[in-house]
Amino acid sequence: MNYKHLRYFRAVAHEGRLTKAAETLNLSQSALSTQIRQLEAQLGHDLFERQGRTLVLTEAGRVALDYADMIFAAGDELESTLKGGAGAGRRVLNVGALATLSRNFQTDLLAPLVASGEAEVHLRSGSLPELMDALEAHNLDLVLANQAPVRDAGSAWTVHRLAEQKVSLIGTPQRLGEGGGVQTLLSSHPLILPSRRSGVRSGFDALAMRLGLSPVIAAEVDDMAMLRLFARNDAGLAVAPPIVVRDELASGRLVEAAELPEIAETFYAITLERRFPNPLVAQVLASA
Repeated sequence: MNYKHLRYFRAVAHEGRLTKAAETLNLSQSALSTQIRQLEAQLGHDLFERQGRTLVLTEAGRVALDYADMIFAAGDELESTLKGGAGAGRRVLNVGALATLSRNFQTDLLAPLVASGEAEVHLRSGSLPELMDALEAHNLDLVLANQAPVRDAGSAWTVHRLAEQKVSLIGTPQRLGEGGGVQTLLSSHPLILPSRRSGVRSGFDALAMRLGLSPVIAAEVDDMAMLRLFARNDAGLAVAPPIVVRDELASGRLVEAAELPEIAETFYAITLERRFPNPLVAQVLASA
């Protein structure tokens, strides 16, 4: 491989425009374009597609950039090591997580990979549409969610069902006192609920309707971390999977009062069908 071509490709990929990369490299645009075409011919894949005045990486281009970054980072590490420094190259896994997803679940899933020291995990949060757009643009390798995206015949992604967690009523020991049954608890205490976009909330609303209840809502939140804080501050009883407040349950700061019947939260991993999959994705799914 001509590593000069690879260096030119890397510059264009990071700049996003041929003109700017040519200026940085002190080359003419035509010469730089020729070098990129030669690299594409050698690899047998188009590395860019044009969108307006911007060059966007194809899937093959994204893979090539990952390797190019590692190759040149390895060169930097070689120089650093021989001059008395240290460092070892690691693969990168780009993960997107729904903003409403339990932080404890994310930690449990990714901790083995992080602890292995074999990879660098880049984690970002967002809405499901934002994360799916990033997945389809090859900016993410994996999306973690507690709701499955709607899939049609043209969808190129795969939804992996990782786990299911029961949902309970959770509150402080002072609030719960001697406890009580589900109907008594729901009638006697204000509630901290997930937002109406949540599958857990849909199940809870159906349960309340079956029981003929109109519960008092103290707070409605998208973020599970906020739900946990409200519960800890005794704003009411939280409707949540116990994993969300695992540490507080272990310490006794919060208590699981009752399991809610027929309500569960399902955790999913969403991947895109790729010709060049990141091998770390299979490793995470296998550990799950």
